[in-house]
Amino acid sequence: MTINHANPRLTLRQSLGRTHMMISLTAVCMAGLFLTITALLALRLYADHNLKLVARAISYTTEAAVVFDDKDAAKDALETITSREDIASASILLPDGQVLASWRRDITTPWTSLEQQLARLILPGPVELSMVRENKEIARVHLVGHGQYLLRFLLQTLMATLVCLLLSILGALYVARRMQRSITAPLKALTEVAYNVSRQRALKQRVPAANIAELHALGEDFNSLLDELEAWQAHQKRENASLLHQATHDPLIGLPNRALFEARLEQAIQAGHTRHERFALLYLDCDRFKQINDNLGHAIGDEVLIALARRVQHQLRPMDLVCRLGGDEFVILLSPVHQESEVREVMMRIQQAMTTPVVLSDGHHLQIGVSVGSALYPEQGGTAEALLQFADGAMYESKRQRREGAGDHKTTT
Repeated sequence: MTINHANPRLTLRQSLGRTHMMISLTAVCMAGLFLTITALLALRLYADHNLKLVARAISYTTEAAVVFDDKDAAKDALETITSREDIASASILLPDGQVLASWRRDITTPWTSLEQQLARLILPGPVELSMVRENKEIARVHLVGHGQYLLRFLLQTLMATLVCLLLSILGALYVARRMQRSITAPLKALTEVAYNVSRQRALKQRVPAANIAELHALGEDFNSLLDELEAWQAHQKRENASLLHQATHDPLIGLPNRALFEARLEQAIQAGHTRHERFALLYLDCDRFKQINDNLGHAIGDEVLIALARRVQHQLRPMDLVCRLGGDEFVILLSPVHQESEVREVMMRIQQAMTTPVVLSDGHHLQIGVSVGSALYPEQGGTAEALLQFADGAMYESKRQRREGAGDHKTTT
């Protein structure tokens, strides 16, 4: 293998250092140039406006001296005003071209020539302002700007630019060294994410973006793989949740079924035993449901069950549970219960909710009713079997009483 010693390859550190150096220097130079040009334009406008203001002030101040041809007064006024301003020379010219009064800055420094050159290049040209009296020009004020402040501004700008360049060089060297040390950071981050995924199944973690293209592409590919794994896991969770919902809920009404109810009932019994909490079971079914199915059809029966379930749900608290055991039989778990009157109040609300006829899909109205029985833990049963048996018996007793009440009503009628 031949090694080209005349043109050796740059190391990564050298390449990063040069790149940062060039970027920093270019940015500082461009910014300095832009700001300098902008400031010079603003300074030019300011100087032009200032010369016009000074010329106007000289015109107002020396008008009387011009009218009376008082050269000494005009010269004194001219010197008083212009000596405080950044003006190289000023003169008052009569209409025939004669100079009534003039003034010139006599201070000579090593920078005077440079100041004059800058003034001619950058500052606006001489300013002339007519001095008018009774619509007649009586004199002209002639002003030439001075470059003292301009030179000072340029020197300050140059010094600031040099300081910024020095700071940029130091910053570029510092960033290049940090960049070299940070090359291993993306690889370390990828390793940590891979470890957490394999050990802890942390599929939501992602590899952070890297500054180096190759490492960034590697991280993006790894993140894409994690996206697919996370999507697959989410799909599996949804499938499992759907299967669990199908196994624990009634397909027609959507209420929890017997399996879920039995599990919740056991939890309530355990909580009642350990925390001494009371709860109640309500057992209910739809009156004359078999007749509705036989006479009106199963579709109408399904509508009745759905309407019944919704009305019952609206009478319960968020923490209560209503389940369909099968057919037209429903069971309600009220937990917790502090007073027996709470159970009677729920039963009354359920009965009251059934007084409104059900509006069927064909537009007909159907009056339905329910029979409800209750069992209170632990007074009326300490086990699931005992509570269900007591509530079921109470429901059938309620149904018998409702039937006898209906029969007496018919006889009386």
